Amino acid sequence: MTNVQNATNPPAPDVAGRYALYQNVPVAVQAIDLVKDYGTGESTVHALRGVNVSFAKGAFTAIMGPSGSGKSTLMHTLAGLDSSTSGKIMFEGRDITKLKDNDLTLLRRTSIGFIFQSFNLLPMFTAEQNILMPLTLAGAKPDRAWFARLVSTLGLSDRLNHRPNELSGGQQQRVAIARALISKPSVVFADEPTGNLDSVSSAEVLDFLRRSVKDLGQTIIMVTHDAIAASYADRAIVFADGRIVADQPHPQADQMGELLTQVRTNALAAASAAPAAPLAESAR
Repeated sequence: MTNVQNATNPPAPDVAGRYALYQNVPVAVQAIDLVKDYGTGESTVHALRGVNVSFAKGAFTAIMGPSGSGKSTLMHTLAGLDSSTSGKIMFEGRDITKLKDNDLTLLRRTSIGFIFQSFNLLPMFTAEQNILMPLTLAGAKPDRAWFARLVSTLGLSDRLNHRPNELSGGQQQRVAIARALISKPSVVFADEPTGNLDSVSSAEVLDFLRRSVKDLGQTIIMVTHDAIAASYADRAIVFADGRIVADQPHPQADQMGELLTQVRTNALAAASAAPAAPLAESAR
C-alpha cells in the first residue's frame, strides 16, 4: 500500500514543480507554490498551501480527497475560474495568474474544456447542436472531420438529432464530453463527471474519458471522490488540508480506497488532537 504523507510534511517537488516520476514529460499545466486563502484574520481558510504539481500532456489525472481538502479549489484555480492568493499557474508557457479578465475568458474559450456533474446541456437543442455550441458562440466553423471522429469515439452517431430529454444520463454526459472536446482544448477539466450517474453509466463515461486520452491525445484532469473512477486514470493525486499527501501512478480502486480511508483517519486524529477553538461571544 502507498503511504499517505502527513499533510504538514508533504512530498518535496523538484525545482520545476514536478515529482520525480514525471520529469522529462511534456507539461500541460503546472502549479508553482500555489496558495489560495479565503477570508482574513482568525477566520482565514487555507484552501491551498503552497502546492507544487505538474500535469503531463496526453495523460488522464485524477485529483482525490475528502470534502474540504482543496481538490476542487485546485481545479478551479488551474482552470482560471478562481484567482490565487500567491504562486504561479503555468499554462501553455504563460502565467495565467497575471492575465486580465478578458484574456482569461479568451483562454477558457479557446484552450480549456469543462465537463460538469450536472451535464449543463441546453434542453431546446439537439445533441449535435449542444456539441457545437462552443463554436457557435465563438462564431467559428466546426472541423467536420474532428466532429465525426468525436461522435464515433463516443458512440453518439445515432443520437445526434435527439434532445437531452431523449437521452440517458450516460448519453447526456457523453454529449457534454464531446462539447468539451469540440474546440480541441489543451486541457479538459472534469468536476465529478460521474456524480449523477448510476454505476453502469459511470463506467461507460469513464471508459470514454480514458479513450479520449488514448485515442484522441487529450489531456484530462478530473476531480472525484470515487476510488473506482480514479482507477481509470493514469495517475491519482490525493489532497488533504490543502496539500498533496499522495501521488500514485496507475491507481487501483482498492488501493485508492485505502488511501482515502487513511487520509480521513489522519484528519480525524488531527482534529481530535487540536485545541478547541474559543466560543464566539454570541455563542457563550
